[in-house]
Amino acid sequence: MPHEVALITTIAAAFGLALVLGLVAVRLKLPALLGYLVAGVIIGPSTPGFVADAALAQQLAEIGVMLLMFGVGLHFSFDELLAVRKIAVPGAVAQIAAATALGATVAAVFWDWSLGASVVFGLALSVASTVVLLRALEGRNLLETINGRIAVGWLVVEDLAMVLVLVLLPAFATWLGGGPATAEAPPHGLAVTIAIALGQVALFVAFMLVIGRRVFPWLLWQVARTGSRELFTLCVIAVAVGIAYSSAQLFGVSFALGAFFAGMVMRESELSHRAAEESLPLRDAFSVLFFVSVGMLFDPMMLLREPLRVLAVLGIIVIGKTLAAFVIVHAFRYPLNTSLTVSASLAQIGEFSFILASLGVTLNLLPVEGQNLILAGALISIALNPLVFGCIEPVQAWLRRRSRLARYVERPRDPLAQLPTSVAPNRLAGHVLIAGFGRVGERIGNALAERGVPFVVIEQNRDIVERLRKKGVAAVSGDADDAPALIRAHVAGARLFVLAIPDAFRARQAITVARALQPNLEVVVRAHSDDEANLLRKERAAEVFMGEHELALGMTRHVIERLEIKKR
Repeated sequence: MPHEVALITTIAAAFGLALVLGLVAVRLKLPALLGYLVAGVIIGPSTPGFVADAALAQQLAEIGVMLLMFGVGLHFSFDELLAVRKIAVPGAVAQIAAATALGATVAAVFWDWSLGASVVFGLALSVASTVVLLRALEGRNLLETINGRIAVGWLVVEDLAMVLVLVLLPAFATWLGGGPATAEAPPHGLAVTIAIALGQVALFVAFMLVIGRRVFPWLLWQVARTGSRELFTLCVIAVAVGIAYSSAQLFGVSFALGAFFAGMVMRESELSHRAAEESLPLRDAFSVLFFVSVGMLFDPMMLLREPLRVLAVLGIIVIGKTLAAFVIVHAFRYPLNTSLTVSASLAQIGEFSFILASLGVTLNLLPVEGQNLILAGALISIALNPLVFGCIEPVQAWLRRRSRLARYVERPRDPLAQLPTSVAPNRLAGHVLIAGFGRVGERIGNALAERGVPFVVIEQNRDIVERLRKKGVAAVSGDADDAPALIRAHVAGARLFVLAIPDAFRARQAITVARALQPNLEVVVRAHSDDEANLLRKERAAEVFMGEHELALGMTRHVIERLEIKKR
Protein backbone atom coordinates (compact mmCIF):
# COMPACT_ATOMS: atom_id res chain seq x y z
CA MET A 1 0.00 0.00 0.00
CA PRO A 2 1.57 3.39 -1.00
CA HIS A 3 2.53 5.49 1.96
CA GLU A 4 0.60 8.54 0.72
CA VAL A 5 -2.76 6.79 1.16
CA ALA A 6 -2.05 5.29 4.59
CA LEU A 7 -4.14 8.00 6.30
CA ILE A 8 -7.10 7.48 3.99
CA THR A 9 -6.86 3.70 4.36
CA THR A 10 -6.79 3.93 8.15
CA ILE A 11 -9.76 6.29 8.32
CA ALA A 12 -11.80 4.26 5.81
CA ALA A 13 -11.12 0.95 7.56
CA ALA A 14 -11.75 2.36 11.04
CA PHE A 15 -14.98 4.18 10.20
CA GLY A 16 -16.35 1.43 7.97
CA LEU A 17 -15.76 -1.47 10.35
CA ALA A 18 -16.81 0.61 13.37
CA LEU A 19 -20.11 1.40 11.63
CA VAL A 20 -20.86 -2.23 10.85
CA LEU A 21 -19.88 -3.63 14.26
CA GLY A 22 -21.45 -0.70 16.12
CA LEU A 23 -24.74 -1.40 14.34
CA VAL A 24 -24.46 -5.10 15.21
CA ALA A 25 -23.81 -4.24 18.86
CA VAL A 26 -26.85 -1.96 19.05
CA ARG A 27 -29.05 -4.62 17.44
CA LEU A 28 -27.86 -7.06 20.11
CA LYS A 29 -28.84 -4.52 22.82
CA LEU A 30 -25.17 -3.85 23.59
CA PRO A 31 -23.35 -0.48 23.74
CA ALA A 32 -22.17 0.76 20.34
CA LEU A 33 -18.69 1.45 21.72
CA LEU A 34 -18.22 -2.29 22.21
CA GLY A 35 -18.49 -2.62 18.43
CA TYR A 36 -15.92 0.15 17.98
CA LEU A 37 -13.49 -1.64 20.30
CA VAL A 38 -13.91 -4.95 18.46
CA ALA A 39 -13.36 -3.12 15.17
CA GLY A 40 -10.01 -1.91 16.49
CA VAL A 41 -9.03 -5.44 17.54
CA ILE A 42 -9.83 -6.75 14.04
CA ILE A 43 -7.73 -4.15 12.19
CA GLY A 44 -4.99 -4.20 14.83
CA PRO A 45 -1.60 -5.92 14.59
CA SER A 46 -2.55 -8.77 16.94
CA THR A 47 -5.11 -10.34 14.58
CA PRO A 48 -4.58 -11.77 11.08
CA GLY A 49 -5.56 -9.95 7.91
CA PHE A 50 -5.53 -6.23 7.21
CA VAL A 51 -3.55 -4.11 9.68
CA ALA A 52 -4.21 -0.38 9.90
CA ASP A 53 -1.57 2.20 10.80
CA ALA A 54 -1.71 2.27 14.60
CA ALA A 55 0.36 5.45 14.89
CA LEU A 56 -1.98 7.37 12.58
CA ALA A 57 -5.04 5.98 14.32
CA GLN A 58 -3.69 7.13 17.68
CA GLN A 59 -3.07 10.66 16.37
CA LEU A 60 -6.59 10.81 14.93
CA ALA A 61 -7.90 9.61 18.28
CA GLU A 62 -6.05 12.47 19.99
CA ILE A 63 -7.99 14.91 17.79
CA GLY A 64 -11.18 13.26 18.98
CA VAL A 65 -10.10 13.70 22.59
CA MET A 66 -9.35 17.38 21.95
CA LEU A 67 -12.72 18.06 20.34
CA LEU A 68 -14.59 16.12 23.02
CA MET A 69 -12.90 17.96 25.87
CA PHE A 70 -13.40 21.27 24.06
CA GLY A 71 -17.13 20.55 23.84
CA VAL A 72 -17.27 19.76 27.55
CA GLY A 73 -15.44 22.98 28.36
CA LEU A 74 -18.06 24.91 26.37
CA HIS A 75 -20.67 23.71 28.89
CA PHE A 76 -18.46 23.89 31.99
CA SER A 77 -17.63 27.28 33.47
CA PHE A 78 -14.81 28.17 35.84
CA ASP A 79 -17.39 28.87 38.53
CA GLU A 80 -18.79 25.34 38.16
CA LEU A 81 -15.28 23.90 38.37
CA LEU A 82 -14.55 25.86 41.53
CA ALA A 83 -17.93 24.87 42.98
CA VAL A 84 -16.90 21.19 43.16
CA ARG A 85 -13.28 21.74 44.20
CA LYS A 86 -13.90 20.74 47.83
CA ILE A 87 -14.86 17.21 46.77
CA ALA A 88 -13.01 16.88 43.44
CA VAL A 89 -9.51 17.80 44.64
CA PRO A 90 -9.20 15.74 47.85
CA GLY A 91 -11.38 12.99 46.36
CA ALA A 92 -9.25 12.57 43.25
CA VAL A 93 -6.00 12.62 45.22
CA ALA A 94 -7.28 10.08 47.73
CA GLN A 95 -8.66 7.82 45.00
CA ILE A 96 -5.36 7.92 43.05
CA ALA A 97 -3.49 7.01 46.23
CA ALA A 98 -5.88 4.16 47.07
CA ALA A 99 -5.90 2.67 43.56
CA THR A 100 -2.12 3.01 43.22
CA ALA A 101 -1.57 1.28 46.55
CA LEU A 102 -3.96 -1.52 45.59
CA GLY A 103 -2.37 -2.12 42.18
CA ALA A 104 1.17 -1.86 43.49
CA THR A 105 0.43 -4.30 46.33
CA VAL A 106 -1.00 -6.91 43.96
CA ALA A 107 1.97 -6.58 41.59
CA ALA A 108 4.62 -6.68 44.34
CA VAL A 109 3.12 -9.35 46.62
CA PHE A 110 1.52 -11.78 44.19
CA TRP A 111 3.61 -11.27 41.03
CA ASP A 112 6.94 -10.41 42.66
CA TRP A 113 7.48 -7.27 40.58
CA SER A 114 10.03 -4.62 41.49
CA LEU A 115 9.13 -1.43 43.35
CA GLY A 116 9.29 0.69 40.19
CA ALA A 117 7.16 -1.71 38.15
CA SER A 118 4.58 -1.95 40.94
CA VAL A 119 4.30 1.82 41.39
CA VAL A 120 3.97 2.52 37.65
CA PHE A 121 1.44 -0.29 37.32
CA GLY A 122 -0.65 1.04 40.21
CA LEU A 123 -0.55 4.60 38.87
CA ALA A 124 -1.68 3.43 35.42
CA LEU A 125 -4.71 1.73 36.98
CA SER A 126 -5.64 4.77 39.07
CA VAL A 127 -6.64 7.25 36.36
CA ALA A 128 -9.89 6.96 34.39
CA SER A 129 -10.50 7.77 30.74
CA THR A 130 -12.00 11.21 30.19
CA VAL A 131 -13.47 10.19 26.83
CA VAL A 132 -15.32 7.19 28.26
CA LEU A 133 -16.59 9.23 31.19
CA LEU A 134 -17.96 11.99 28.99
CA ARG A 135 -19.64 9.58 26.59
CA ALA A 136 -21.31 7.86 29.55
CA LEU A 137 -22.49 11.13 31.13
CA GLU A 138 -23.73 12.59 27.84
CA GLY A 139 -25.57 9.39 26.95
CA ARG A 140 -27.51 9.62 30.23
CA ASN A 141 -27.99 13.42 30.24
CA LEU A 142 -25.91 13.70 33.42
CA LEU A 143 -23.27 16.14 32.20
CA GLU A 144 -25.18 19.21 33.43
CA THR A 145 -26.07 17.68 36.81
CA ILE A 146 -24.11 18.12 40.02
CA ASN A 147 -23.05 14.46 39.79
CA GLY A 148 -21.69 15.05 36.30
CA ARG A 149 -19.86 18.19 37.37
CA ILE A 150 -18.23 16.42 40.29
CA ALA A 151 -17.14 13.56 38.01
CA VAL A 152 -15.71 15.94 35.38
CA GLY A 153 -13.96 18.04 38.03
CA TRP A 154 -12.56 14.84 39.54
CA LEU A 155 -11.16 13.82 36.13
CA VAL A 156 -9.62 17.27 35.60
CA VAL A 157 -7.75 16.89 38.89
CA GLU A 158 -6.65 13.38 37.85
CA ASP A 159 -5.35 14.76 34.54
CA LEU A 160 -3.37 17.45 36.34
CA ALA A 161 -1.92 14.84 38.70
CA MET A 162 -0.91 12.59 35.80
CA VAL A 163 0.79 15.49 34.01
CA LEU A 164 2.90 15.97 37.14
CA VAL A 165 3.61 12.21 37.32
CA LEU A 166 4.79 12.11 33.70
CA VAL A 167 7.17 14.99 34.39
CA LEU A 168 8.57 13.53 37.60
CA LEU A 169 8.79 9.84 36.72
CA PRO A 170 12.08 10.10 34.75
CA ALA A 171 13.64 11.88 37.74
CA PHE A 172 12.62 9.03 40.06
CA ALA A 173 13.44 6.24 37.56
CA THR A 174 16.87 5.36 38.95
CA TRP A 175 15.64 5.40 42.55
CA LEU A 176 12.73 3.13 41.56
CA GLY A 177 15.03 0.60 39.92
CA GLY A 178 15.17 1.78 36.31
CA GLY A 179 18.05 0.44 34.23
CA PRO A 180 20.82 2.30 32.44
CA ALA A 181 18.57 2.82 29.42
CA THR A 182 16.38 5.26 31.26
CA ALA A 183 15.82 8.75 29.93
CA GLU A 184 18.29 11.48 30.73
CA ALA A 185 18.14 12.78 34.27
CA PRO A 186 16.70 16.25 34.66
CA PRO A 187 19.33 19.01 34.53
CA HIS A 188 18.06 20.48 37.81
CA GLY A 189 17.42 18.98 41.19
CA LEU A 190 14.21 17.18 42.04
CA ALA A 191 12.74 20.14 43.94
CA VAL A 192 13.46 22.46 41.02
CA THR A 193 11.90 19.98 38.58
CA ILE A 194 8.71 19.82 40.67
CA ALA A 195 8.60 23.61 40.95
CA ILE A 196 9.01 24.00 37.18
CA ALA A 197 6.24 21.48 36.47
CA LEU A 198 3.81 23.16 38.87
CA GLY A 199 4.84 26.59 37.57
CA GLN A 200 4.09 25.58 33.98
CA VAL A 201 0.59 24.39 34.88
CA ALA A 202 -0.08 27.54 36.94
CA LEU A 203 1.21 29.73 34.11
CA PHE A 204 -1.06 27.97 31.63
CA VAL A 205 -4.15 28.41 33.85
CA ALA A 206 -3.27 32.08 34.44
CA PHE A 207 -2.77 32.65 30.71
CA MET A 208 -6.17 31.16 29.89
CA LEU A 209 -7.91 33.13 32.67
CA VAL A 210 -6.31 36.50 31.98
CA ILE A 211 -5.73 36.50 28.21
CA GLY A 212 -7.72 33.59 26.80
CA ARG A 213 -11.05 34.72 28.30
CA ARG A 214 -10.72 38.01 26.42
CA VAL A 215 -9.01 37.09 23.16
CA PHE A 216 -10.75 33.90 22.03
CA PRO A 217 -14.39 34.98 22.56
CA TRP A 218 -13.54 38.21 20.72
CA LEU A 219 -12.01 36.19 17.86
CA LEU A 220 -15.11 34.00 17.63
CA TRP A 221 -17.32 37.07 17.43
CA GLN A 222 -15.20 38.66 14.70
CA VAL A 223 -15.43 35.51 12.59
CA ALA A 224 -19.19 35.23 13.18
CA ARG A 225 -19.66 38.77 11.87
CA THR A 226 -18.48 37.65 8.42
CA GLY A 227 -21.63 35.54 8.11
CA SER A 228 -19.63 32.57 6.81
CA ARG A 229 -20.62 29.26 8.41
CA GLU A 230 -17.48 27.59 7.05
CA LEU A 231 -15.21 30.18 8.65
CA PHE A 232 -17.08 29.92 11.95
CA THR A 233 -16.70 26.13 12.03
CA LEU A 234 -13.05 26.49 11.03
CA CYS A 235 -12.49 28.99 13.84
CA VAL A 236 -14.01 26.64 16.43
CA ILE A 237 -11.91 23.66 15.31
CA ALA A 238 -8.74 25.77 14.96
CA VAL A 239 -9.14 27.18 18.48
CA ALA A 240 -9.84 23.75 19.99
CA VAL A 241 -6.96 21.93 18.32
CA GLY A 242 -4.58 24.91 18.26
CA ILE A 243 -4.86 25.71 21.96
CA ALA A 244 -4.63 22.02 22.88
CA TYR A 245 -1.45 21.61 20.84
CA SER A 246 0.10 24.90 21.98
CA SER A 247 -0.62 24.21 25.64
CA ALA A 248 1.11 20.83 25.36
CA GLN A 249 4.14 22.29 23.61
CA LEU A 250 4.53 25.47 25.65
CA PHE A 251 3.25 24.50 29.10
CA GLY A 252 3.64 20.72 29.20
CA VAL A 253 -0.02 19.96 29.93
CA SER A 254 -1.99 17.28 28.10
CA PHE A 255 -3.93 17.81 24.87
CA ALA A 256 -7.16 16.96 26.68
CA LEU A 257 -6.58 19.46 29.49
CA GLY A 258 -5.61 22.20 27.05
CA ALA A 259 -8.74 21.65 24.96
CA PHE A 260 -10.91 21.59 28.09
CA PHE A 261 -9.65 25.00 29.22
CA ALA A 262 -10.03 26.30 25.64
CA GLY A 263 -13.70 25.37 25.78
CA MET A 264 -14.15 27.03 29.17
CA VAL A 265 -12.74 30.36 27.95
CA MET A 266 -14.82 30.17 24.77
CA ARG A 267 -17.87 29.73 26.98
CA GLU A 268 -17.53 33.41 27.82
CA SER A 269 -18.74 34.17 24.29
CA GLU A 270 -22.45 34.55 23.56
CA LEU A 271 -21.84 32.25 20.60
CA SER A 272 -20.72 29.30 22.72
CA HIS A 273 -23.89 27.30 22.04
CA ARG A 274 -23.43 27.67 18.30
CA ALA A 275 -19.79 26.68 18.66
CA ALA A 276 -20.84 23.51 20.50
CA GLU A 277 -23.33 22.62 17.76
CA GLU A 278 -20.82 23.24 14.95
CA SER A 279 -18.16 21.01 16.55
CA LEU A 280 -20.56 18.18 17.46
CA PRO A 281 -20.37 16.12 14.21
CA LEU A 282 -16.57 16.13 14.13
CA ARG A 283 -16.43 15.43 17.85
CA ASP A 284 -18.62 12.36 17.52
CA ALA A 285 -16.76 11.05 14.46
CA PHE A 286 -13.28 11.40 15.92
CA SER A 287 -14.30 10.05 19.32
CA VAL A 288 -15.17 6.81 17.53
CA LEU A 289 -11.54 6.68 16.37
CA PHE A 290 -10.44 6.82 19.99
CA PHE A 291 -12.22 3.56 20.79
CA VAL A 292 -10.96 1.96 17.57
CA SER A 293 -7.39 2.94 18.47
CA VAL A 294 -7.79 1.38 21.93
CA GLY A 295 -8.92 -1.86 20.34
CA MET A 296 -5.89 -1.84 18.01
CA LEU A 297 -3.56 -1.89 21.02
CA PHE A 298 -5.17 -4.98 22.53
CA ASP A 299 -3.70 -8.47 22.14
CA PRO A 300 -6.56 -11.00 22.51
CA MET A 301 -4.06 -13.77 23.31
CA MET A 302 -3.51 -12.12 26.70
CA LEU A 303 -6.85 -13.58 27.76
CA LEU A 304 -5.50 -17.08 27.11
CA ARG A 305 -1.93 -16.57 28.35
CA GLU A 306 -2.69 -14.74 31.60
CA PRO A 307 -6.41 -15.08 32.41
CA LEU A 308 -5.98 -14.81 36.18
CA ARG A 309 -3.80 -11.72 35.97
CA VAL A 310 -6.25 -10.09 33.57
CA LEU A 311 -9.07 -10.82 36.02
CA ALA A 312 -7.00 -9.36 38.85
CA VAL A 313 -6.40 -6.16 36.85
CA LEU A 314 -10.07 -5.95 35.95
CA GLY A 315 -11.02 -6.46 39.61
CA ILE A 316 -8.78 -3.58 40.68
CA ILE A 317 -10.26 -1.26 38.04
CA VAL A 318 -13.94 -2.14 38.22
CA ILE A 319 -14.31 -3.22 41.85
CA GLY A 320 -11.37 -1.75 43.76
CA LYS A 321 -11.51 1.77 42.26
CA THR A 322 -15.30 1.83 42.40
CA LEU A 323 -15.41 0.94 46.10
CA ALA A 324 -12.61 3.39 46.91
CA ALA A 325 -14.38 6.24 45.13
CA PHE A 326 -17.72 5.32 46.75
CA VAL A 327 -16.18 5.38 50.24
CA ILE A 328 -14.41 8.68 49.55
CA VAL A 329 -17.51 10.48 48.23
CA HIS A 330 -19.59 8.96 51.03
CA ALA A 331 -17.03 10.21 53.58
CA PHE A 332 -17.65 13.74 52.29
CA ARG A 333 -21.34 13.18 53.18
CA TYR A 334 -22.70 13.41 49.63
CA PRO A 335 -25.96 11.57 48.82
CA LEU A 336 -26.07 7.94 47.76
CA ASN A 337 -26.84 8.78 44.13
CA THR A 338 -23.76 11.00 43.91
CA SER A 339 -21.53 8.34 45.46
CA LEU A 340 -22.75 5.68 43.03
CA THR A 341 -22.53 7.92 39.94
CA VAL A 342 -19.01 9.16 40.64
CA SER A 343 -17.73 5.68 41.53
CA ALA A 344 -19.25 4.20 38.34
CA SER A 345 -17.61 6.98 36.32
CA LEU A 346 -14.17 5.90 37.52
CA ALA A 347 -14.58 2.16 36.90
CA GLN A 348 -12.40 2.21 33.77
CA ILE A 349 -9.00 3.39 32.55
CA GLY A 350 -7.87 4.96 29.29
CA GLU A 351 -5.56 7.36 27.53
CA PHE A 352 -3.31 8.46 30.41
CA SER A 353 -2.88 4.81 31.43
CA PHE A 354 -1.49 4.03 27.96
CA ILE A 355 0.91 6.98 28.07
CA LEU A 356 2.12 6.10 31.55
CA ALA A 357 2.58 2.43 30.67
CA SER A 358 4.57 3.33 27.55
CA LEU A 359 6.82 5.67 29.55
CA GLY A 360 7.31 2.97 32.20
CA VAL A 361 8.50 0.49 29.56
CA THR A 362 10.83 3.12 28.04
CA LEU A 363 12.36 3.79 31.46
CA ASN A 364 12.90 0.05 32.07
CA LEU A 365 10.55 0.24 35.04
CA LEU A 366 7.50 -1.63 33.75
CA PRO A 367 7.80 -5.00 31.98
CA VAL A 368 6.10 -5.37 28.59
CA GLU A 369 3.76 -7.86 30.23
CA GLY A 370 2.56 -5.08 32.53
CA GLN A 371 1.79 -2.85 29.55
CA ASN A 372 -0.24 -5.65 27.94
CA LEU A 373 -2.16 -6.22 31.17
CA ILE A 374 -2.97 -2.51 31.37
CA LEU A 375 -4.22 -2.53 27.78
CA ALA A 376 -6.34 -5.61 28.44
CA GLY A 377 -7.81 -4.04 31.57
CA ALA A 378 -8.54 -0.82 29.68
CA LEU A 379 -10.38 -2.48 26.82
CA ILE A 380 -12.49 -4.76 29.01
CA SER A 381 -13.29 -2.06 31.59
CA ILE A 382 -14.33 0.36 28.83
CA ALA A 383 -16.61 -2.29 27.36
CA LEU A 384 -18.12 -2.99 30.80
CA ASN A 385 -18.55 0.65 31.83
CA PRO A 386 -22.07 1.06 30.37
CA LEU A 387 -23.11 -2.01 32.34
CA VAL A 388 -21.60 -0.53 35.50
CA PHE A 389 -23.61 2.65 34.96
CA GLY A 390 -26.69 0.53 34.39
CA CYS A 391 -26.25 -0.96 37.87
CA ILE A 392 -26.57 2.42 39.63
CA GLU A 393 -30.35 2.45 39.92
CA PRO A 394 -30.73 -1.26 40.89
CA VAL A 395 -28.00 -0.95 43.53
CA GLN A 396 -29.54 2.25 44.87
CA ALA A 397 -32.97 0.60 45.07
CA TRP A 398 -31.48 -2.50 46.71
CA LEU A 399 -29.73 -0.44 49.37
CA ARG A 400 -32.85 1.58 50.13
CA ARG A 401 -34.95 -1.55 50.51
CA ARG A 402 -32.66 -2.63 53.33
CA SER A 403 -33.31 -0.20 56.13
CA ARG A 404 -30.08 -0.72 58.07
CA LEU A 405 -27.88 -0.18 55.03
CA ALA A 406 -30.02 2.72 53.90
CA ARG A 407 -29.75 4.42 57.27
CA TYR A 408 -25.98 4.18 57.06
CA VAL A 409 -25.36 5.17 53.46
CA GLU A 410 -27.86 8.03 53.46
CA ARG A 411 -26.17 9.67 56.47
CA PRO A 412 -29.29 10.57 58.49
CA ARG A 413 -27.14 12.19 61.19
CA ASP A 414 -25.62 14.57 58.68
CA PRO A 415 -26.39 18.09 59.97
CA LEU A 416 -26.93 19.34 56.42
CA ALA A 417 -29.50 16.60 55.81
CA GLN A 418 -31.77 18.07 58.50
CA LEU A 419 -33.44 21.45 58.47
CA PRO A 420 -32.05 23.78 61.15
CA THR A 421 -34.21 24.12 64.26
CA SER A 422 -34.20 27.89 63.66
CA VAL A 423 -36.56 27.50 60.68
CA ALA A 424 -39.96 28.87 61.71
CA PRO A 425 -42.83 26.32 61.60
CA ASN A 426 -44.97 28.68 59.46
CA ARG A 427 -42.36 28.42 56.71
CA LEU A 428 -42.88 24.65 56.53
CA ALA A 429 -46.57 24.67 55.68
CA GLY A 430 -47.88 25.75 52.30
CA HIS A 431 -44.33 26.33 51.14
CA VAL A 432 -42.70 25.66 47.75
CA LEU A 433 -40.22 22.78 47.63
CA ILE A 434 -37.46 23.40 45.08
CA ALA A 435 -35.30 20.45 43.98
CA GLY A 436 -32.03 21.65 42.46
CA PHE A 437 -30.62 25.16 42.99
CA GLY A 438 -28.64 25.69 39.81
CA ARG A 439 -29.24 28.45 37.28
CA VAL A 440 -32.97 27.68 36.96
CA GLY A 441 -33.66 26.86 40.62
CA GLU A 442 -31.81 29.92 41.89
CA ARG A 443 -33.86 32.27 39.71
CA ILE A 444 -37.07 30.69 40.95
CA GLY A 445 -35.90 30.94 44.56
CA ASN A 446 -34.92 34.61 44.19
CA ALA A 447 -38.31 35.43 42.69
CA LEU A 448 -40.11 33.70 45.56
CA ALA A 449 -37.94 35.45 48.14
CA GLU A 450 -38.75 38.87 46.64
CA ARG A 451 -42.46 38.10 47.01
CA GLY A 452 -42.12 36.73 50.53
CA VAL A 453 -43.18 33.20 49.55
CA PRO A 454 -41.63 30.56 51.86
CA PHE A 455 -39.64 27.82 50.15
CA VAL A 456 -37.32 24.93 51.03
CA VAL A 457 -34.45 23.79 48.82
CA ILE A 458 -33.29 20.19 48.45
CA GLU A 459 -29.89 20.07 46.75
CA GLN A 460 -27.13 17.47 46.23
CA ASN A 461 -24.28 19.99 46.28
CA ARG A 462 -23.32 20.44 49.93
CA ASP A 463 -21.48 23.69 49.21
CA ILE A 464 -24.68 25.22 47.85
CA VAL A 465 -26.62 24.04 50.92
CA GLU A 466 -24.05 25.62 53.24
CA ARG A 467 -24.15 28.87 51.26
CA LEU A 468 -27.94 29.00 51.37
CA ARG A 469 -28.04 28.39 55.10
CA LYS A 470 -25.64 31.25 55.71
CA LYS A 471 -28.16 33.45 53.89
CA GLY A 472 -30.99 32.15 56.06
CA VAL A 473 -32.58 30.01 53.33
CA ALA A 474 -34.10 26.70 54.46
CA ALA A 475 -32.13 24.00 52.61
CA VAL A 476 -31.30 20.32 53.05
CA SER A 477 -28.69 18.12 51.40
CA GLY A 478 -30.04 15.07 49.60
CA ASP A 479 -31.55 13.49 46.49
CA ALA A 480 -34.90 14.68 45.19
CA ASP A 481 -35.95 11.07 44.55
CA ASP A 482 -35.12 9.87 48.06
CA ALA A 483 -38.15 9.56 50.35
CA PRO A 484 -36.29 10.32 53.64
CA ALA A 485 -34.77 13.45 52.10
CA LEU A 486 -38.19 14.64 50.90
CA ILE A 487 -39.64 13.97 54.33
CA ARG A 488 -36.87 16.01 55.96
CA ALA A 489 -37.70 18.83 53.50
CA HIS A 490 -41.34 18.66 54.73
CA VAL A 491 -42.86 17.59 51.42
CA ALA A 492 -46.06 16.65 53.28
CA GLY A 493 -46.76 20.32 53.96
CA ALA A 494 -45.59 21.64 50.60
CA ARG A 495 -48.03 23.42 48.32
CA LEU A 496 -45.91 23.06 45.19
CA PHE A 497 -42.97 20.85 44.15
CA VAL A 498 -40.63 22.48 41.64
CA LEU A 499 -38.16 20.09 39.99
CA ALA A 500 -35.39 22.27 38.55
CA ILE A 501 -32.97 19.38 38.07
CA PRO A 502 -31.87 18.66 34.46
CA ASP A 503 -32.08 14.86 34.77
CA ALA A 504 -35.49 13.77 33.42
CA PHE A 505 -35.12 10.20 34.69
CA ARG A 506 -34.52 11.31 38.28
CA ALA A 507 -37.30 13.86 37.94
CA ARG A 508 -39.77 11.10 37.08
CA GLN A 509 -38.62 9.08 40.08
CA ALA A 510 -38.86 12.13 42.34
CA ILE A 511 -42.45 12.77 41.22
CA THR A 512 -43.40 9.16 41.98
CA VAL A 513 -41.86 9.29 45.48
CA ALA A 514 -43.29 12.73 46.26
CA ARG A 515 -46.78 11.75 45.12
CA ALA A 516 -46.62 8.64 47.32
CA LEU A 517 -45.92 10.93 50.29
CA GLN A 518 -48.48 13.55 49.27
CA PRO A 519 -50.94 12.40 46.57
CA ASN A 520 -52.38 15.88 45.90
CA LEU A 521 -49.02 17.59 45.47
CA GLU A 522 -48.83 19.92 42.49
CA VAL A 523 -45.63 19.42 40.49
CA VAL A 524 -43.71 21.69 38.11
CA VAL A 525 -40.84 20.12 36.16
CA ARG A 526 -38.38 21.11 33.43
CA ALA A 527 -37.64 19.10 30.27
CA HIS A 528 -35.04 19.30 27.51
CA SER A 529 -36.97 17.85 24.59
CA ASP A 530 -40.51 17.32 23.31
CA ASP A 531 -40.22 13.58 23.96
CA GLU A 532 -39.28 14.14 27.60
CA ALA A 533 -42.03 16.71 28.03
CA ASN A 534 -44.72 14.46 26.53
CA LEU A 535 -43.59 11.51 28.64
CA LEU A 536 -43.66 13.54 31.86
CA ARG A 537 -47.11 14.95 31.08
CA LYS A 538 -48.51 11.57 30.13
CA GLU A 539 -47.08 9.44 32.92
CA ARG A 540 -46.82 11.83 35.83
CA ALA A 541 -49.48 14.47 35.21
CA ALA A 542 -47.08 17.33 35.96
CA GLU A 543 -46.85 20.85 34.56
CA VAL A 544 -43.86 20.66 32.23
CA PHE A 545 -41.76 23.55 30.94
CA MET A 546 -39.23 23.22 28.13
CA GLY A 547 -36.54 25.82 27.53
CA GLU A 548 -36.97 26.27 23.79
CA HIS A 549 -40.77 26.38 24.07
CA GLU A 550 -40.76 29.01 26.83
CA LEU A 551 -38.17 31.04 24.93
CA ALA A 552 -40.38 31.00 21.82
CA LEU A 553 -43.42 32.06 23.89
CA GLY A 554 -41.48 34.92 25.48
CA MET A 555 -40.14 36.18 22.16
CA THR A 556 -43.58 35.85 20.54
CA ARG A 557 -45.17 37.81 23.39
CA HIS A 558 -42.59 40.56 23.00
CA VAL A 559 -43.04 40.75 19.21
CA ILE A 560 -46.84 41.01 19.54
CA GLU A 561 -46.53 43.70 22.21
CA ARG A 562 -44.17 45.72 20.03
CA LEU A 563 -46.49 45.42 17.02
CA GLU A 564 -49.49 46.55 19.09
CA ILE A 565 -47.56 49.60 20.29
CA LYS A 566 -46.71 50.57 16.71
CA LYS A 567 -50.37 50.23 15.65
CA ARG A 568 -51.36 52.80 18.26
